[in-house]
Amino acid sequence: MPASPTAERRVVIVGAGMGGLSAAIDLAARGVAVDVIEAQAAPGGKMRQVAAGDTWVDAGPTVFTMRWVIDDLLAAAGTRIEDHVTLHPLSVLARHAWDYGDRDQRLDLFTDPRRTEDAIGAFAGAAEARRFRTFRAEAARIYDLLDHTFIRASRPSMPELVRRGGLRMAGVQPFTTLWSLLGKSFQDPRLRQLFGRYATYCGSSPFLATATLMLVVHVELNGVWGVDGGLHALARALAGVAESRGVTLRYGQRVTDIAVTGGRASAVTLDTGERLEADAIIVNADVNALASGAFGPAVAQAVPGVPVKARSLSALTWTMTARPDGVPLSHHTVVFGPDYPGEFRAIFDRHRLPEAPTVYICAQDRLDETTPGATPRDAERLLVLVNAPPVGESRTPALDPAEIDACQDRTFALLDRCGLRIRPDPDSVTATGPREFNRLFPATGGALYGRASHGWQASFTRPGARTRIPGLYLAGGSVHPGPGVPMAALSGRQAASSVMTDLTSTSRFHRVATPGGTSTG
Repeated sequence: MPASPTAERRVVIVGAGMGGLSAAIDLAARGVAVDVIEAQAAPGGKMRQVAAGDTWVDAGPTVFTMRWVIDDLLAAAGTRIEDHVTLHPLSVLARHAWDYGDRDQRLDLFTDPRRTEDAIGAFAGAAEARRFRTFRAEAARIYDLLDHTFIRASRPSMPELVRRGGLRMAGVQPFTTLWSLLGKSFQDPRLRQLFGRYATYCGSSPFLATATLMLVVHVELNGVWGVDGGLHALARALAGVAESRGVTLRYGQRVTDIAVTGGRASAVTLDTGERLEADAIIVNADVNALASGAFGPAVAQAVPGVPVKARSLSALTWTMTARPDGVPLSHHTVVFGPDYPGEFRAIFDRHRLPEAPTVYICAQDRLDETTPGATPRDAERLLVLVNAPPVGESRTPALDPAEIDACQDRTFALLDRCGLRIRPDPDSVTATGPREFNRLFPATGGALYGRASHGWQASFTRPGARTRIPGLYLAGGSVHPGPGVPMAALSGRQAASSVMTDLTSTSRFHRVATPGGTSTG
């Protein structure tokens, strides 16, 4: 019986984020030997945890949508997500409050569209509830149009999008900003703020991002899940699935160089000096790390870098254990300041922290609001986040400690004005800003989402899985289809698919022997 075309082939994946783990699972399920090299001590990449006293708090992504992406990934590997983590479908999408001088300005959105319409009607009037119904229907239409033509496509372009979508693409409004669309969709400025925040899901300003981001409304109404142990538990679960399929995960090791031999990527060198040869290499890191030369000069031209002015949002976060009182927290709670345009002018125009930030809080332990007694009685784990400029590199005007301290004071004062008092436990607080994020994710300046989705061309500027160098591939939130847990997972699957196509193309693919190297083949 002839050997499989992928028999004895080896792929090295740089980074154990969602893209890298997804690619590893797909490749291992198809008989490819895989090594994953991760600089941190645990999997997840941005889906990380931070110590808070004697516990751990999620300090990265906290919203889990488009569950079908992970379901499909694990089904292809012969398992199910329920076998590895406990999920809780959230009935409340998010709780919202406004610092407009009235503590009763609160609005919950629900996974049940009718409950959301009723809530909007009670909050802003029946006419706004009808406008939301129209807005939601349009968001569903946009998602349906872009699902296969963009989100699941390996490397879409505008001409290809129009060709595949035909006349149905009319009305997608790629040249209209989200804020402009919201101005036509709602009369209540608070609802414009609420739905404008969806632009920040991909690190962008609603005043500059394309209106197609309205599709987030449809995505969330299709389901949002909480995970026991936080989203980092999902990363650990995927790492476990990968290892059970034969993947070797190597933590606390950094790739310092990617070699190119005979015109194609051929090996990686670790900070220990060890060299691993490979038939293909997938880089699950920000594209700027590759373009900046962090993986050596041979691959620095493999993909264009992201200019500083095109970077997405960074963040200033505080992880802690605390006993909040006043306004009851939901799993996701958002408090808006009174000057939304000023927030994004400060960040993207002046590169400073905003005077009136939007504050996001993830109450990690509040997963099941339908069960009596589900609210934690003891100190609970919280992530508090405000948007920040990506100025974490030494060559950019960094945020000084005084500015960060002032922003912290303004943030918690805003929560107090809205009736939410958070008193952290002593010694449990860890603050993380652009400078720390840049150290964790080099060459980004702290940008957490790759390129900002400003203007219609931005979505088509993100690179796809293949690079200019044969044998070198990309995955992660800075490449197509974009940031977020499901999108990063899709990018990993697309990278794995591209690798498999090339592995089985014998006319293009030949194993390269590297003299003096330590082969793991």
